[in-house]
Amino acid sequence: MTGQGLGRDVFEYALLRVVPRVDRGECFNAGVVVYCRARSFVAARTHLDEAKLRVLDPRADVTGVRAALRAVEGVCRGGGEAGQAARDDAGRRFRWLIAPRSTVVQPGPVHTGLTADPEAEVERLLDALVR
Repeated sequence: MTGQGLGRDVFEYALLRVVPRVDRGECFNAGVVVYCRARSFVAARTHLDEAKLRVLDPRADVTGVRAALRAVEGVCRGGGEAGQAARDDAGRRFRWLIAPRSTVVQPGPVHTGLTADPEAEVERLLDALVR
């Protein structure tokens, strides 16, 4: 499924949001998950701005938030870090990660685009939307 004849493929992405106090609903972006079906590619990159976290909740569990973000990256990589999801293909892992949940780390809405390099897209989106 190559897009527009330019060697680009459709990809989907969702931002990962940190919601330190789910009851308040305040959040900030802390990562991105990218999926490209044509290339069986799924990856996540994260960046936790601890100062933002502390502004929203001075008592936030920074270690726990970092662990939750690392877990998303691990599910994308697959293998032993992915736990039960290790047996799933890239698409199933992406769909599981973007499912709505009421936790400190939550996925945002899914967006789409075209890319010739999904790995570079992950870094571009992280720089543009998170850092």
